[in-house]
Amino acid sequence: MPTSPRINDLTGKQASFAAWLKLEEGAVCSHYEAPTPVQLKHCFGVELEGSTQTELWPGHLGAFLLRPDGTADGSPSMEVMPGVFGLLPFWAKDRKFSRHTYNARTETVADKPSFRDAWRHARHCIIPAVAIYEPDWRSGKAVPTRISRVDGELMGIAGLWDRWKSPEGEVVYSYTMLTVNADDHPLMKNYHRPEDEKRMVVILPKGLYAEWLSATAANSREFLKRFPADRLIAV
Repeated sequence: MPTSPRINDLTGKQASFAAWLKLEEGAVCSHYEAPTPVQLKHCFGVELEGSTQTELWPGHLGAFLLRPDGTADGSPSMEVMPGVFGLLPFWAKDRKFSRHTYNARTETVADKPSFRDAWRHARHCIIPAVAIYEPDWRSGKAVPTRISRVDGELMGIAGLWDRWKSPEGEVVYSYTMLTVNADDHPLMKNYHRPEDEKRMVVILPKGLYAEWLSATAANSREFLKRFPADRLIAV
């Protein structure tokens, strides 16, 4: 399988608070905390070559998990790849397109040109995260809020992946996070502007990781559920 650029090759500058708010308008998770190699190995049993970033924004390189090629007995149930945060369909002109495709709404993912090919071919992936960040507007101004699992385990966020060839011929992998409505979710309804629809990423139960990666397109929607509020903590 061709490889993407190494994660430690990235030299992008961390987005400002104002830029983060702009990204969050009408979206969900544009900023998340990625695990260290040690955490990744402990939780998923995989090793990623090269150092990783802990603060990820659209267009940055992060790690995602997918089903490995081949079906030989004894093969691992998943492998880890570096990829661009923000899906790059085959027709994208450049990597900047990823700034608009880091979230995929489950209600429209099958029809949106940016995502429909990955959805149709069940290119399922898992994005490992220590925490995600969302703006809390209940005080009248945006307060960045860190959301993680109560039990301290890594989040396994359901996503889609794709491969893209740059004008220079470089093969680049990329991924997006799937989102669902959260208007009445006890925790996630508190984030984003009061007038905005509330959304949340699809956090998979640990026991469904392998099933999600191997699920067919016809069965994909069975996994797109809201993670229980009492299993998340916001600080």
